Amino acid sequence: MVDRDPEVIKAEIDSARDRLALTVDSLAERTNPQRLADDFKAAVLRFVKKPAVAATLAGVGAVTVVLVIRKVRNG
Repeated sequence: MVDRDPEVIKAEIDSARDRLALTVDSLAERTNPQRLADDFKAAVLRFVKKPAVAATLAGVGAVTVVLVIRKVRNG
């Protein structure tokens, strides 16, 4: 068995601990519920702002308004 310098072992442990702490912090940030919600909201907004999607939603909205007005008028 090779004797290792205790200071080298301590430095390796400290380095491993620091890497682990960075990994845990990164995972905590990536799985933060508020961050996930914000990312989802941003993705939905990007999707909705596409011209084809915006036009489709405008059309559906217009048809819905017409149907509601007809329903109210016809009682």
